[in-house]
Amino acid sequence: MNGLSWLEKNHSMRWTKKGLILAPTKELDWMVTHASLPFAEQLNGDIYRIYFYGRDLQNRSQPGYVEIDLKQPCKILKITEKPVLGLGSLGAFDDSGVMPSWVVDHEGRKYLYYTGWSLGVSVPFYFFVGLAISEDGGETFERFSKAPILGRCDVDPYLTASPCIIIEDGLWRMWYSSCIRWEISGGKPKHYYHIKYAESEDGINWDRKGLVCIDYKNKDEYAISRPHVLEENGIYKMWYSYRGDSYRIGHAESDDGIKWERKDEQAGIDVSKSGWDSEMVCYPFVFKHGGLNHMLYNGNGYGKTGIGYAVSYERG
Repeated sequence: MNGLSWLEKNHSMRWTKKGLILAPTKELDWMVTHASLPFAEQLNGDIYRIYFYGRDLQNRSQPGYVEIDLKQPCKILKITEKPVLGLGSLGAFDDSGVMPSWVVDHEGRKYLYYTGWSLGVSVPFYFFVGLAISEDGGETFERFSKAPILGRCDVDPYLTASPCIIIEDGLWRMWYSSCIRWEISGGKPKHYYHIKYAESEDGINWDRKGLVCIDYKNKDEYAISRPHVLEENGIYKMWYSYRGDSYRIGHAESDDGIKWERKDEQAGIDVSKSGWDSEMVCYPFVFKHGGLNHMLYNGNGYGKTGIGYAVSYERG
């Protein structure tokens, strides 16, 4: 997922929306209501695999994938009939949901980093980052551990989620969502999470110092999630979701990947006047192919309406 190039520093993109690639279908019991958190990897030529999660009738998320040809992105070439990773065992951190976030190719295997959900009592849910590994090219995955690899600690006492990972000169770098508190609002628990940074030598054991990369810009924000980081010529660029009333897609830049400047006005995409993404846009994944910049993202209902697609033809 490295080596993507475009965009001079301090220039914004202008995205042209191309509509939905995939909507949930009741024909697959694991994807009845959502198709959410998409990210893509190139298989060969114009063929890409898009991992995402769907939800079943019990509102439990599980990951699968579709394969598409970017020349005809709305035509599905293949879709998994079953999840590539099932729910965790009863009582485990991921027994109520598994949401894929990132895949790293490492020593002939695929490392799938995901967010595992479990239900709570005093608060509605808990989630933490888990790892599963594939020996068959991503067709199926097996858990590395029954426990999360990014669980509770002093700097992440409540929850961790949505990791993005880049390997640079043997150093594994992660950007992830971290909850800093819960508050009662309107008689219900309300979560507050932002984006932090961690490092590792093996992709399994992570050093966390509580470094905050993207923080709230005003008192109305309470959720900043799903970072996607790219690096080019010493400039790091991040796309993410941020929320007050509803999610929007944000953008930030950094010289070192740790200290970031928010430039949300340069994200280049917003809600539509009507339709499937008229209430929110969220969970962006950006990549370059064929001289164009491509974005996968979700709209209304956190992916309840499906996965959308946008293209940027120009810069500045």
